[in-house]
Amino acid sequence: MTIFGLRPLPAGPVELHDARRRRRWTVQLEPFAMGTAPVTAAQWAQLMGEDGSGGQAPAVNLSWLDAINLCNAASEEAGLVPAYHLNDGEVAWRLDAPGYRLPTEAEWEYACRAGTDGPHYGSLELVAWTAGDEVESPQDVGLKQPNDFGLSDTLGNVWEWCWDLLDPARYGDYRVFRGGGFADKPWSVRASTRRGGAPGMSHPDVGLRLARGAFEAGQAAQGWSAAADTERGTITGMLPSGWTPRRS
Repeated sequence: MTIFGLRPLPAGPVELHDARRRRRWTVQLEPFAMGTAPVTAAQWAQLMGEDGSGGQAPAVNLSWLDAINLCNAASEEAGLVPAYHLNDGEVAWRLDAPGYRLPTEAEWEYACRAGTDGPHYGSLELVAWTAGDEVESPQDVGLKQPNDFGLSDTLGNVWEWCWDLLDPARYGDYRVFRGGGFADKPWSVRASTRRGGAPGMSHPDVGLRLARGAFEAGQAAQGWSAAADTERGTITGMLPSGWTPRRS
């Protein structure tokens, strides 16, 4: 069985902000579990039955849909009800399922900050692989200092896919990734930075980190809401500085 080290995290608040809507709000999270490191190439190869043993660097060049499929495969291997239902390319989150899943944006930022309120949870050169390190590929996980939750590489090394839509009014089905990567300038690697891509797109500096946590069945949990996605999809306005335009 593939082993994914997840750390139980306590309930707590996290403050989020939407630059385009100039809105800040606080999400009160229920307890959940988060991977202590991104999924490695070795874990990906073992679970998905690919040739080669992989390595201890994060698995990359994975689309959001690849990440969803890995979550379900990990759940099935562990005998857990999968968190996601796939139907003709559409993905629905079964909130009450105990299987592996992607974190929501609120969960990701809460886990990354680990009780801190600045842009980094420690000196960036000590906690994150960035362009300042002059490396040309993702580095083995866990070589930099973890945060106070014991999670490594939440900043730098690779971006990590989340469950949430980026901005449906501007980008349609684009999904969020967070955390910054090994090629990003140090000033841009911050706990609040958000970017995203189409669910079928893959990137050489984007991977994933697993989460678990089941909640009351419905349409909202852990800072995400299906109703809010619909509402956000109808709002127009100025594009925030630094966001990558959607490609047609």
